[in-house]
Amino acid sequence: MNPTRVLIVDDHAIVRMGLASLLGTAQSVEVVGTAGSGAEAIEPVRRLRPDVVLMDLMMPKMDGAETTAALVSENPDCKVLIITTFSTANGIGTALSAGAKGAVLKSIAFEELVDAILRVSSGETYISPELEQILGEAKPIPALSPRQREILESVSQGMTNEDISTQFGISVPMVRQHLQALFAKIGASNRAEAVAIALRKHLLKI
Repeated sequence: MNPTRVLIVDDHAIVRMGLASLLGTAQSVEVVGTAGSGAEAIEPVRRLRPDVVLMDLMMPKMDGAETTAALVSENPDCKVLIITTFSTANGIGTALSAGAKGAVLKSIAFEELVDAILRVSSGETYISPELEQILGEAKPIPALSPRQREILESVSQGMTNEDISTQFGISVPMVRQHLQALFAKIGASNRAEAVAIALRKHLLKI
């Protein structure tokens, strides 16, 4: 039986090296590559076609949820397993909504990590018990589109609809439509509430 081919995505080199070294001792797993950011992961995933992408959740510029959405959009069969130290339900829930097949904590035991990888590779969904509990305590927010994220960032900076219209080259009515869709997704009724929720749910890069 061929080993499960894994590509590791994490913005910390020492974590990538540690995971690669650790997983290298498992006969059932083969690490075929690593990437230091979400953007850097796109090409090697496309070229190497790993069975499982082991994806860090919190990364600058393009986080694990955004990267998952991009990979799954290009290849719906892409299997992503989120690995994180970030213990709030929303980030995990957003990644799962974006298409991730599972999520584990970085404090996971080695045997459980290998088991999770193998299960995800075979088509199962695997979520660590600790994360199951967190997810059960808070409803995750659906993944925001790239445009919605851009507009949310602009709103957090105090920009008006007219400012946003000019920034992105879209009409003011279109800005209002994006805002209405954004408010509906995150459960906000106005701009101030949207920013407050975004900060609480870690939707903004601060």
